[in-house]
Amino acid sequence: MSYEADLQLIDDYGDYLMLQRRLSKATLNVYTQEITLFLGYLRSLSLDVISVSLQDIETYLSLSKKDRELSARTLARNLSSLRSFFIYLQISKIREDNPVMQLENPKIGTRFPSVATLEEIDSLFSVIDVSDPLGFRDRALFELIYSCGLRISETCDLKVSDYEGRSLRVLGKRNKMRLVPVGEIAQSFVDEYLLKIRVDLVKENLCEKALFVGRNGHPLTRQAVYKRFEQYCDKVGLVAKVHTLRHSFATHLLEGGADLRSVQELLGHSDIKTTQIYTHVHTDDLKRAYTAFHGNPEEGKK
Repeated sequence: MSYEADLQLIDDYGDYLMLQRRLSKATLNVYTQEITLFLGYLRSLSLDVISVSLQDIETYLSLSKKDRELSARTLARNLSSLRSFFIYLQISKIREDNPVMQLENPKIGTRFPSVATLEEIDSLFSVIDVSDPLGFRDRALFELIYSCGLRISETCDLKVSDYEGRSLRVLGKRNKMRLVPVGEIAQSFVDEYLLKIRVDLVKENLCEKALFVGRNGHPLTRQAVYKRFEQYCDKVGLVAKVHTLRHSFATHLLEGGADLRSVQELLGHSDIKTTQIYTHVHTDDLKRAYTAFHGNPEEGKK
């Protein structure tokens, strides 16, 4: 296939992911980027999606792991991208079989989410200069993420109309809508941001619907949010990502006595098994606290 034909195929595959699979923008981008690399690899060998064999795909994955130094988790995600792509080829009558279905996912160990303590979050938020308009916007942004357990993509997609003061409408994965309560501190910052800061940022661009905007009045990108968050983390020496706020939100709720089902609903998890990982984090914290005050219980058994 030609380069132009590959581009069209990727566009059509992207439409399938968005309209039929209803994947999030972030997942859609990851899948299409991987397929773009895969098709480029096929062109370099004068192959196409019709003639490529299982052995060719295995070679591609092996080279990808080596050249790109991919982790088992990333390799499994890429394999999922290829599996989905070949399903699309079958649906589109481009290819009859799906050779990727014969490949097993690499074994992935359990990875517990990183969580910040309440003190670390307070320290992080305290270094944000709220006297600066963009700083105040950032404080409102990160307060809302932590207060509502938001994903970064969900935050960037928020519209002004989604915010109702005490509650927030959030469009999550697979276009699943959830209503999340907003804490008093986050509410106070967002209210003032809307009243005093956002108006100046959007200026004459009054038709802009995004809740959080940049200096030019356009919606904030994920990259911009990542960059600002890293700058604040550097100031306090905290090793964390924006998603750490979401993990911390869930863990702190469980520590405060919230039940697992409620946390599942607030996070927008379709499967409660995904939420259960936070119970392990919570249990580990309890064990560390017990050991700090009472010593290791296993030592007394020796």
